[in-house]
Amino acid sequence: MRLSFEGKRALVTGAAQGIGRAIAASLKDAGASLVLADIDEAGLAETAGSLKAKHHALDLGERSAVHGLIGKLASSGSAPDIVIHAAGGTRGQAGRPLEEIDEASWRTIFEANVDAAFWLAQAASPHMREKGYGRFVAIASGAGLRPSLTGIQAYTAAKHALVGLVKQLSLELGPHGITVNAVAPGFVRSNPTTERQWQAMGADGQKRLVESIHTKRLGTAEDIAAATLFLASDEASWISGQILSVDGGRS
Repeated sequence: MRLSFEGKRALVTGAAQGIGRAIAASLKDAGASLVLADIDEAGLAETAGSLKAKHHALDLGERSAVHGLIGKLASSGSAPDIVIHAAGGTRGQAGRPLEEIDEASWRTIFEANVDAAFWLAQAASPHMREKGYGRFVAIASGAGLRPSLTGIQAYTAAKHALVGLVKQLSLELGPHGITVNAVAPGFVRSNPTTERQWQAMGADGQKRLVESIHTKRLGTAEDIAAATLFLASDEASWISGQILSVDGGRS
């Protein structure tokens, strides 16, 4: 089965690197018209240049910025049919003891992972409802289903919240032809942060992690992109409110 996104407009956040970049590239190959967004202006420009895609650098945790972007796209007749929210992550943080976490460290992770997803759905869904069609896929994490390997309390809490948001949005938007799902990746070495986490495990920790995976290998950004494209496709029109673990069987 080859998925086609010909005639579809897709907004991909977190496209500056890693999983978001891989999703954008896969959508481009499948015929979608792309708009890319990220807070990392340099990385975003690099991705957009390689894919010949439109791009907008913004902080997706800011409601006014997200609504401004969607409004700009809608006014030009290019409101997205598909929104893939791959932005978020750990915002460069590492695991620290509970008593050391300050308010800013806690909130910035929620803004990037949860607030941004809500603002995107809030801004884009009215245009999807008008068409009676839409796809929203969030990149969650295995940390949204169990404790996080990162040891970052805010990260696992935010990803759990994102999972709950996906289920609630599915209930609300499903009657309007809009499906809402999430992909929960296992550990993927897809960006500088995950590479630092991998190296910090040491040889023994790396071996234990790989041995805990049924397929005995780490995943790739392309593995996550493949699952994401399926959920965003017409073939998945009766799948909504689901959290698809893509982790080689570890879960």
